[in-house]
Amino acid sequence: MTTKASKGQPDTTASREVFEEFFNDYYKHRKQVYVMNFVRGIWFGLGSVIGGTLIITGILWLLSLFNQVPFLTGVVEAIQRSIEAAGR
Repeated sequence: MTTKASKGQPDTTASREVFEEFFNDYYKHRKQVYVMNFVRGIWFGLGSVIGGTLIITGILWLLSLFNQVPFLTGVVEAIQRSIEAAGR
């Protein structure tokens, strides 16, 4: 049963039916959809990891160009002291 759309609002039932019909026509087998989405997810995750690694590497490389970074000097010194204390 479809309902008539109120003024200014689309009929969501009809839109949903059109979308479902398009989906069912395009993808005949559900297994195909699951495999495609799984592979797409794997590539998305891999791309995210590689992209994040490149961004972090770029930031660290940029920071290494400076001898001292004013706002990080205290943090770096604290880390160095804790590493030296743990090594004794």
